[in-house]
Amino acid sequence: MTGSEVPPSFRLVYVPGVMPDKWVRIWNERLPDVPLTLTQVPAGAAQGLLLGGDADAGLVRSPVDRTVFSAIPLYTERTVVVVPKDHLVTAADEVTLEDLADDIVLHPLDDVLDWEALPGRPALERPATTADAVELVAAGIGVLVVPLSLARLHHRKDLTHRPLAGAPESSVALAWPEDATTDRVEDFIGIVRGRTVNSTRGRRQQPAPEKPAPEKPRRTDRDGARRQQAAGRPAGGGRRRSAGGPAKNPRRGRPRRGS
Repeated sequence: MTGSEVPPSFRLVYVPGVMPDKWVRIWNERLPDVPLTLTQVPAGAAQGLLLGGDADAGLVRSPVDRTVFSAIPLYTERTVVVVPKDHLVTAADEVTLEDLADDIVLHPLDDVLDWEALPGRPALERPATTADAVELVAAGIGVLVVPLSLARLHHRKDLTHRPLAGAPESSVALAWPEDATTDRVEDFIGIVRGRTVNSTRGRRQQPAPEKPAPEKPRRTDRDGARRQQAAGRPAGGGRRRSAGGPAKNPRRGRPRRGS
């Protein structure tokens, strides 16, 4: 790579409340020559940016449009209710929807929970954002139901939260355009799934070259001699001697001439 060339990058978007720090750190360790561009976007804007080609993959909240996206579910968050520290529900370890019947439950426009029916009493207006709703909770105007990560993201010293039983939950997934599954996307999939650096699962592999057949060892004179000895023949190729002793000289025992 020359000095004027820019190394390829991987563009990742993520929604508020999702913490990709661990995966980013592993990426930087494994692929130090491939910069990872990280951008936080509103939950409602993430999938549009992916379709528009402004990002390679995203950590988004469900539901994901599976007609155009590939997605891998990562985890599901618990839902909590954010209240002032002196609220009555803080006396319990877990709150039910019925416990909020007399409260104004704020419903921000960027809410990520899929409600069939919001508990409690509705506010006169919907706050524009979750951050705005948190400010209203601090002012004593109502309570707010959000995934746990958003409660932690907007933590304030004068507020607290409790688990809310029976409320819808929010799931987080890794998503990318179905027709744009690149090698870089596969690299990030391997990281979020905990694959080792040497794992090749998910990548298209080239077929391994065929190994040439090993050459047969050549026979040597010594090998031939061993085989002959095993068969009972002398190594020199001569005739085998009789088992009764040494061969007799056929000339012995004949009378000499003139005797």
